[in-house]
Amino acid sequence: MPYITKKDRERLALKCKPATVGELNYVITRLIDMYLGYNSFHYADINAVVGVLECVKLELYRRLAAPYEDKKKEENGDVYKERK
Repeated sequence: MPYITKKDRERLALKCKPATVGELNYVITRLIDMYLGYNSFHYADINAVVGVLECVKLELYRRLAAPYEDKKKEENGDVYKERK
């Protein structure tokens, strides 16, 4: 869950802001590589990182994509027919 304390947020704040999707991919990859370097690097570590990435994806969708899609549905009409 990304909701950590303000103190930890300040400690972990990125010094750069990715400007492209490639840069974003690079920053995420480097963070994962650093995290795995601190651990014993077993399958469980890789599995945990995959789980984190999945949770990040779901939270991004829940918080940003779903409300955006709901807004566009209201503006342009629903594509699904009503079900009873």
